[in-house]
Amino acid sequence: MGIAIDRLKELLLSMAGENAPGREFAAAIAELARTGRFPDLQLVLPPVVYDELWQRYRLDAEGFVEEWEQLAWQMQQGFVQHARQRLTSLTRLQQADSRVTPPWELIQRALDSRQNDLLRAAMAAEFLDLIEPAVARATHLRECVIGSETSEEADRYLDEATRCYFLGLFTACAVMCRSVVEEAIRQKLPEALRRQIRSRYRNAATLGNLLHEINNNLTATGIAPGFPQLANRVNDIGKKAVHQGLLAEDEARSCLQNAREALQMLLER
Repeated sequence: MGIAIDRLKELLLSMAGENAPGREFAAAIAELARTGRFPDLQLVLPPVVYDELWQRYRLDAEGFVEEWEQLAWQMQQGFVQHARQRLTSLTRLQQADSRVTPPWELIQRALDSRQNDLLRAAMAAEFLDLIEPAVARATHLRECVIGSETSEEADRYLDEATRCYFLGLFTACAVMCRSVVEEAIRQKLPEALRRQIRSRYRNAATLGNLLHEINNNLTATGIAPGFPQLANRVNDIGKKAVHQGLLAEDEARSCLQNAREALQMLLER
């Protein structure tokens, strides 16, 4: 039985809409302001929200009431979308001199001060949108089967790199790919060579440094001859991610696939 993601999203938005006070909340603010009972809001709003609304009301009482009456009509269907805009604002740099808190955000801050239901619904909607692209990306990968033990750190790096790829965080994926290969190399090197590298690079050897040492000591390390080529591809894309800008999906996929192949070759026995 197939899972209809669009249907799940419809159900989510429907459930969120049922619980969003929207129109009633905005209409109540307009009514209290219109009838001179604005101070009553101090009992239900966080101080920072109340203070900002009070300042706006004092500047233009009639305009304030009209604005909130219009907002009441718009809010019923727009709360979750507004919450998603609010999530987006948390991921972007905001200009202090041009930032004006819109009324819907003031409402959301007031409502979310206790339950966070609107942000919860917005976050769920964001993740539902990620499911189909993530599934498509997952079809490009196969299990990474190895023949020897690895470290918990390497497992966690690979897990994070793969999840970043699924979620469309391509630059982060490449950075983590470089980390997982670097960690696996450190675990695989003979102890004598590890000590030598720690001393030579003062405990700060990069993946490039490690690959240079492997090339110079390939026989001593027992590492497969094809490993450095794969690992260098990972290193090159990882360096591009760090120093030259955001990566495209195909670059991240290539980096992840090369990293997984490199790990299988490095840890085959």
